[in-house]
Parts: sequence; C-alpha cells; structure tokens
Amino acid sequence: MAIIRREPVLNRQKAITASRLTLHAATAAEAAETLGMVADVWPKAHSVFVGLAGCQPDQDLLAWQPPENAMVEFPAASLGTPAGGEFLAAAARAHLPLCLDGYAPGMALPPAPGFRFLLADAGVHPRLPHVPGIALAKGLPDIKAFADAMEHGYAGATGWFFLRGRPMAEKLNPGHAQIVRVLNLVRRNAEVKEIETALKQDVALSYKLLRYINSAGFGLSCEIESFRHAVTILGYAKLNKWLSLLLVTASRDPSAAALMQTAIARGHLMEVLGKEFFDRSTLDNLFITGAFSLLDVLLGVRINAILDEMHLPEPIADALLKREGAYAPLLELALACENDSTAGIEAKATKLGIGMASLNHAQLDAISFADTLQIN
Repeated sequence: MAIIRREPVLNRQKAITASRLTLHAATAAEAAETLGMVADVWPKAHSVFVGLAGCQPDQDLLAWQPPENAMVEFPAASLGTPAGGEFLAAAARAHLPLCLDGYAPGMALPPAPGFRFLLADAGVHPRLPHVPGIALAKGLPDIKAFADAMEHGYAGATGWFFLRGRPMAEKLNPGHAQIVRVLNLVRRNAEVKEIETALKQDVALSYKLLRYINSAGFGLSCEIESFRHAVTILGYAKLNKWLSLLLVTASRDPSAAALMQTAIARGHLMEVLGKEFFDRSTLDNLFITGAFSLLDVLLGVRINAILDEMHLPEPIADALLKREGAYAPLLELALACENDSTAGIEAKATKLGIGMASLNHAQLDAISFADTLQIN
C-alpha cells in the first residue's frame, strides 16, 4: 500500500488553487491501486497534482481512472528515456493532463505533450527567467522565501512554507478576544439571549456561523436561519465546534485562507481517525484540537496566551500546550502528515494501529471537507 503525502499549491495571492499528492510507492501499479481506493473522497474543488516517489510513472499508472481535475507529475529526469517516452505517448492517448516536476532553466522540453505547470526547486533555481509555462516553486523554507520566489519568475508554490516565518504577539487583538468571549459563553451554557447579544456585536460572526452550519460538510436536512434555531436543532455541544471555526477563520489578512484550510483539514483528519478510538461525543473535541493547533500562526499570538483566555477541556489544552494526554497521539500523526518524512508518518500510524489505507482515505476526506466550507 502506497503512503500518500499531501500539500497545498498556492498562487501569488497565497490562496490555495490545487492540492498536491505524492504517493510513496514501490511501483506505479501500487500507486494506481492506492488512488483507486480514495475515489469516493477525491477532492473536487481544485485541481489535484499526483506525483510518485520511489518509482517512475509508467503505463501501469493508467489503470487508475483519473478524475477530470487530476494532473500527473512527470519527472524531468525521465525526459528522453525510452520508458519516459512510452508513458508520455500513452498519457497523450488517454488525454491525461501532465505537469513537469524538476524543471531547470534552459531545459529542452518536447513539443508534445505540453506541460502546463513546471515545478522547480527554488533553492537550486531562485530565478526563472523566460519560463515556458506556469512555474511553481518547491522547497521553500518559509513565507519570506515565497515572497522572494514570486519576485523572480515563479507564479506560485507548493508546500507548507506558509506555516513558518510569521511574527508572534503576546495578546489577542479585540476582534479575536470577542470571539473567545462568545465561545466561553457557549461552553458554560449561558442563556441563548446572552450569546445572541454577544454575536450581534459583530454581524460578520453571525453570518459566518450560519454559513458554516449550512455548508455541505455539515449535512443538515434543513436550513438553519438563526442562532436560536441552531441551538434548538443542534444543541450547545455541537455548536461549540462550529463556533470554534469562527476563531480559526477570524484573521482578516487576505493571505490567511491557506492557513484556515489547513487548520480545518487537520481538525477533520483527527475527527475521522478518532472514530476508532473515542465515543461520538468526543469527536468534536478532536476537531477543535486539530483546528486550534494552528491558532498561534493564524492569529499571530503565542498559543499559551490564547489558551489563557479560553476555558478548554483539559485533554485539548494538554495536547496543544504539552503534546500530552489522550488526544496528543492523533495530533502528532496529523502534524506528521504535513512533514516530508514518510517513515515518521508510518511509525506514528502503526503505533496507533491505523493502516495506511485508512490514513490515506482520511487525508483526502479532510481536504474535501475543508473545501466545502468556502473559506476563501
């Protein structure tokens, strides 16, 4: 079974425009089998780049039936080789879109098939003049490196660079503090009228809350029209999860959409994987743990300063502050899935008794779920 690693693709405006899946497989046939097993949770909102590690793409990969938004990465090292030529010809016959991984300036590209996207290592090639396609940077260490790449010929980038290199403050700004106050009211089961009054101090919060609850990801059979209606239908415990989303998506920085999507995907990944270990009543807390694990980056405030203002259940606080407690192993696995080390992913999953098929499925489910919330 191949191990899938995922990472987002961002444009110049730092908005997610695609997902990139790298399958660590022994053979292309194994990769094709793995891809077939995640068809029911395939992300449909954006394009999906599919690349192989540990083997080269060959005609066995075409046993997979690619969705319309899929694009296969072809390694530049295979250009000009007999096996590479056979795969390119087969992909052309199948009308399979391709992008080139490992582009370098001056590289001779075949006239057909065309490569719409060219992935290049920005550490090796910091400048890309006269690119015959849309160049995407790989290997960026942080958000500053992204800005530099955009000034030197790149049109976007892939990776988790946007999680690193952001400044931190010591306390919440007033807007974020107001959301924390609303959350605290819900957690202590305050009167509905009192919570409504707090929400009305920021009309945008009420609007976003109702939009999330009525999103496809929530799966309700009727439309929620007000906060009071939401309490009636859902109850306080379920609302806690959706109010937590308001804090995760509270940044007014237009470049924060990728962070928000990542936080929500982390939360949903923990929620899905946790079904094998925890009661249904606990799953919302797992979602909050994963989503809040990026609060410091999202809000630009140190995590301990944020949690000092909140009344979170002990297992959530222990996982976020100390990486301890019942939720910590799932959080560590969720974080490992955003790392380059497949060995780390496999070790943490094995320790929990989670198979690769289940983890791969949960990762794509998490991407699809985050896309339903329309956070951009």
